[in-house]
Amino acid sequence: MGILRILVVATSLLFPFLVLAESSIDELVADTGIELSMKPVREAPRWQAPKNVIIRGSDDYVAGIGEDISGIRLMPAATYADALALAAEADAIIGFCNPELVAAAPRASWVQIFSSGAERCLVAPEVASGEIVLTNMQKMSSPVIGEHAVAMMLSLTRGLVQLAKHMPSGNWDRDLTVAPGVTPLADRTMLVVGLGGIGRETAQRANALGMRVIATRNSSRSGPDYVDYVGLSDELMELAGQADVIVNALPLTAATEGLFDDEFFAAAKRGAIFISVGRGRSTDTDALVAALQSGQLGGAGLDVTDPEPLPADHPLWKMDNVIISPHVAGFGGGSDRHRVLVTENLRRFIAGEPLYNVVDPDKGY
Repeated sequence: MGILRILVVATSLLFPFLVLAESSIDELVADTGIELSMKPVREAPRWQAPKNVIIRGSDDYVAGIGEDISGIRLMPAATYADALALAAEADAIIGFCNPELVAAAPRASWVQIFSSGAERCLVAPEVASGEIVLTNMQKMSSPVIGEHAVAMMLSLTRGLVQLAKHMPSGNWDRDLTVAPGVTPLADRTMLVVGLGGIGRETAQRANALGMRVIATRNSSRSGPDYVDYVGLSDELMELAGQADVIVNALPLTAATEGLFDDEFFAAAKRGAIFISVGRGRSTDTDALVAALQSGQLGGAGLDVTDPEPLPADHPLWKMDNVIISPHVAGFGGGSDRHRVLVTENLRRFIAGEPLYNVVDPDKGY
């Protein structure tokens, strides 16, 4: 294999979003594995040939969508207040969702949210019952979230979190004691809890770094070839005891809320690093703090917390072996993917066809 080919393969493994600059829907489906619903949206209880659609974004963003869509009125809404004012006319809402807005939109039969997590929208009775079809952005930002998870892991295992604190004082001290310590990752084990889009992207990058990757998922034992073992959810505690790094990549559901609790952290390998890029409420924050304080966990990288935002006086901010980012792991990537998915789902909605990334209200994702 030539040097150029090796570089291309390595780049596609570590940074696949760089390979996909401009997407068509076919490329997007091939790259992400997003799936069409089995049910045409025209079969939704409220669906009728749409006339008005609210879209969150600037006039320029909406105009860009409108270049590929005709026959309906696209109503830009820069703020939630704008959307609420337009709700009574809307046959669909793109980019906003909560119970108040849904209740104010009696004509709406479809909501497209700009996030993967759907819990804030599923509490609307019309959405929970399936009266309104809900689609999300699952897998759209998975590559950059996977990068963020790995960046947090590297910051902790290489002691960068601690070393960075000495920069303002100009302290060039090669003997600084760092916690959890400078740790090589080759042949270490990562447990990915939740082998969906984010979990797979994180696992792929960990594998490229020479780590052994194991995972759990709720639906089956199937997984990509870069994951050594896929267990079911009832194997979580056993697998936690094998892992040097544990990654929370779960959606928030009734089954996952508070999953990472005292019992879980007690079952984890002592000194393990906990990375959370799924949902904050999957973790019992008090249990996490206790595990860090006792040394049961060697460190934590948190892009999501409970509560959000994390209070300024919370003890997690002051821990030397914790790195926190304010729920920004999905930033900096996926904008082209978002546009392609929104445009295609809007086209399909107008035609009454099946939509991509339909959320199952019973599962919560």
